Amino acid sequence: MASALEGWGLWSATQAVSHAYVTSPSKNPGYHGWEKPGGAGKRRPPAKACVHFLETSLEAKNACILLSQSQLFEEPELTQRCWEVTDEQVEMALQSEGVCEIDWQTLEVVVTQEALNTKELVVFEAVLNWAEAEAECKQQSLLATPRNKRHILGPALYLIRIPTKTLEEFANGAAQSDILMLEETHNIFLWYTAANKPLLDFPLTKRKGLAPQRCHRFQSLAYRNNQWRYWGRCDSIQFAEDRRVFVAGLGLYGSSSGEAKYSVKMELKRLGVVLTQNLTRFVSDGSSSTFPVWFEHPVQVEQDTFYTASAVLDRSELSYFRQKGLTEVQCRKVTFQFQCSSNSTNGTRVQGGQIPKLIFYA
Repeated sequence: MASALEGWGLWSATQAVSHAYVTSPSKNPGYHGWEKPGGAGKRRPPAKACVHFLETSLEAKNACILLSQSQLFEEPELTQRCWEVTDEQVEMALQSEGVCEIDWQTLEVVVTQEALNTKELVVFEAVLNWAEAEAECKQQSLLATPRNKRHILGPALYLIRIPTKTLEEFANGAAQSDILMLEETHNIFLWYTAANKPLLDFPLTKRKGLAPQRCHRFQSLAYRNNQWRYWGRCDSIQFAEDRRVFVAGLGLYGSSSGEAKYSVKMELKRLGVVLTQNLTRFVSDGSSSTFPVWFEHPVQVEQDTFYTASAVLDRSELSYFRQKGLTEVQCRKVTFQFQCSSNSTNGTRVQGGQIPKLIFYA
């Protein structure tokens, strides 16, 4: 069944689910399937198989449109999976073309989410992109002017938490978008700067976002002696988990002799293929704390599959490290397994070394 569905593609599977729900078997007693366009005698797969295919095809760029479809056809499991991806890879989801294809009700539900883990600037731009797409579509046949976009958005505009942006973000974005009334723009500027703040029609509190979880893979305390330096070599570890999660970053050690600034190259691989990498910097304060270093976007990793996390740091000072590593770690509802990586050229292994934490959402 999976191979047959792969030929359909995401759009066709979505349409098959749609037809299955729109067409009632009681009104069509002879219905046994739908013919694939251009394929005489071949029947469309049943709706449940299509839903399963959509779940396995789910990613950030199509999460919003599949969320809209799943709610329309009352598929709670698919809806839940869509929310997981939307919450945990929200910037990629909101910046995708798929967000422009959802209906107004889904847009409203998305914008009200407390768990959106992104800047309000990203939410604002996604909503404007949606309104522009709606204005230009055949159903509206409108010019995508600020006035028309405001009309299309209706009360959804007042779900955006514009006052939670920084003053600079507001001044360079929403204030110049012409989507706001002049009085609204004036009052928001006063709200940022005046002691006597005016009442606003927009929510004032920041979204809570998602709290990242941390998997600690060592039992011992951090060591500080003359046994470990980074030297610009690769520290790497392999891991797998028993449920789908989103890896957001790594916890790393810094210098054991005082404050130090590090350049770091991080990678996440599967079967030797780089899924994401990030060249970034962090500052350690000389303590034995681990310092969170983030990938640009959280990366979805599938259950029961080994991935390789790597870090290359550029300095040669003595650094903290740990021993008594665990091969299996329980983090709330997720169980991680660890094994050594052949990519590790600086000594990190399951039993000891670097990369003491995985930072993830679940």
